[in-house]
Amino acid sequence: MNADADRSPARMSPWRFVVWFGTVSLLADVVYEGARSITGPLLASLGASALLVGVVTGAGEAAALGLRLVSGPLADRTGRFWGLAIGGYALTVVSVPLLGVAGVLWAACVLVIAERVGKAVRSPAKDTLLSHAAAATGRGRGFAVHEALDQIGALVGPLLVAGVLALTGDDYGPALGVLALPGLAVLLVLSWLRARVPSPQEYERETRAAAPEPGAGRLPRAFWTYAAFTAVTTSGFAPFGVLSYHLVQRHLLTAAWVPVLYAAAMAVDGLAALATGWLYDRIGPRVLVALPVLTAAVAALAFTGTAPVAAAGSLVWGAAMGIQESTLRATVADLVPAGRRATAYGLFAGAVGAGSLVGGALTGGLYGYSVPLLVTVVVAVQVLAVALLAALRTTRH
Repeated sequence: MNADADRSPARMSPWRFVVWFGTVSLLADVVYEGARSITGPLLASLGASALLVGVVTGAGEAAALGLRLVSGPLADRTGRFWGLAIGGYALTVVSVPLLGVAGVLWAACVLVIAERVGKAVRSPAKDTLLSHAAAATGRGRGFAVHEALDQIGALVGPLLVAGVLALTGDDYGPALGVLALPGLAVLLVLSWLRARVPSPQEYERETRAAAPEPGAGRLPRAFWTYAAFTAVTTSGFAPFGVLSYHLVQRHLLTAAWVPVLYAAAMAVDGLAALATGWLYDRIGPRVLVALPVLTAAVAALAFTGTAPVAAAGSLVWGAAMGIQESTLRATVADLVPAGRRATAYGLFAGAVGAGSLVGGALTGGLYGYSVPLLVTVVVAVQVLAVALLAALRTTRH
């Protein structure tokens, strides 16, 4: 290891690294959440049918999660965590402005999927880099602060795009073109951060005051139990699309108010991440019992026929998302040695993706058949998730 890598933590505190890394995610969220907020209307303006929009966006999400099964092990084998993180972000921030000037449907479809591929390339490496600094700050709090900053970008991006669309008479070119500026900032901040802290692994090594953990060997049994818990609890989690469909179809909320409710849910997301991250550092994975409880509450509240109760269910959905995006990821880092962590994050994303796919199909299908049955099935699934979480305590000892 070179001298610069050895000195890197002294040049930036772990908390500063977490905040700057969170700033990168904030800027990147401005870019891709801004684009995702208008993907459907943009593709439709180029002649896409509802079916094609669904296929393209679904393929993008599948790529964003499924390809992590490749990018995670690749990061562990090569050790090029910074390179994969920067490359993945670069693919995203280049694809989005080009989407505004694509002009033809096939090119726009390719760019929508390319943006999601960028997320797949960077995510395991990014989470691994963050986990090293979070070892010094407290894993729960480190990932929570990162998620809270991330959600600021998720709020700003769609609002920025909406403002430019309003000023330009719904011209998608300028609305997506303006996102090139935060995209450029992403790459500049990342490059600067890499130069300042070329080896974030040193944060964790200094915290442990011990030799690095080995990277070879199988993933711990506790990780597989945890992945099973994650897949089961998310398989009962209704996507916001199903919630918003219910709100509009039952005339509980107008379509114009749905983005406002979504923004409020994102604010709750950030607060829930901070709260559960703080608790995680004090009581450990037991705090995750809140996730199946909140998931069951979403089904019980969000699909009612009363507007305030249904809206409250959407806010509970935001709280559950906050735990999924922060504390769930923090736990992976505590279960898996550093040398296998990117691989674990790739597999973890696969578990989340599989569970989310089942959750969307399950809740969407049962909603059209019987809401009481939907609630009953979701509650039963979450009881199983709690049992798996209890089993995790056994496998860790």
